[in-house]
Amino acid sequence: MYNVSFPALGIEFKLNPIAFTLGGISVHWYGIIIACGLMLALCYAWFSAERFQVDKNKLIDCVLVGIVTGIIGARAFYVLFKFDYYLAHPSEIIMISNGGLAIYGGIIGAFLGGCITARILKMKVMPLLDVAVLGFLIGQGLGRWGNFFNQEAFGTVTDLPWGMMSENTALKTVHPCFLYESLWCLLGFVLLHFLSKKFQKYPGQVLYAYMVWYGFERMIVEGLRTDSLYLPFTLFGMDLRVSQIISAIIFAAGIILLIVNRKKEDKFYDDYRRKKSQRGGKRASS
Repeated sequence: MYNVSFPALGIEFKLNPIAFTLGGISVHWYGIIIACGLMLALCYAWFSAERFQVDKNKLIDCVLVGIVTGIIGARAFYVLFKFDYYLAHPSEIIMISNGGLAIYGGIIGAFLGGCITARILKMKVMPLLDVAVLGFLIGQGLGRWGNFFNQEAFGTVTDLPWGMMSENTALKTVHPCFLYESLWCLLGFVLLHFLSKKFQKYPGQVLYAYMVWYGFERMIVEGLRTDSLYLPFTLFGMDLRVSQIISAIIFAAGIILLIVNRKKEDKFYDDYRRKKSQRGGKRASS
């Protein structure tokens, strides 16, 4: 149980990270929220698959594989950058219930698993990734509230009016980094969903926009975090945050890809849009 407050706003309440206990097993809000985010992302992908010209049944296969490889990737990424500890405690490597899942490892793992499955199923990869990143934004936007219930993923001390305090922050008012990322991802979902419906010119455009949108936010917010993973070496005497470096690379790559493809036009989605327009015309005339 945590005593959480937002002092400048006059808000204070108790927060229990455990939702309920079943047969002696504690079920945490973190897992429930992550599962809900995953289900909503899957529902969105399912109902949007036709618009992206993605086979729904094959999409499910890619998602199921991506979930497994995403969890493996998230854990492997975390263990890699805490290697000395897990080398001394190898039995804890598979104990994900104790925490230790890195979002970038999860994204990389899910991308690899999903893309390999798509190739095996002879699917076009770029449309799959376009719909996948929109699902990621839903999952990331909701999933960060799991960090809130665990009172983790917060930042340095701040005097901003929305600063948060609890036992886990050493009773200091800190940046609620989980909130920053949640709001940014949900706003990004709305914007990129609108882009995909009205302005998408070619497969991959939504993916590149996601890289810019998420990469920029994570590059900034990661600098506020107090629980970052660091590279095992320094540069110019500075410790380097792994996620911040990756975010900067993703952000820059996304900008370059959007610029390189700025004049690209692809009729891949024209059939769906034409059929939708025809259906709309028939309804209007009837």
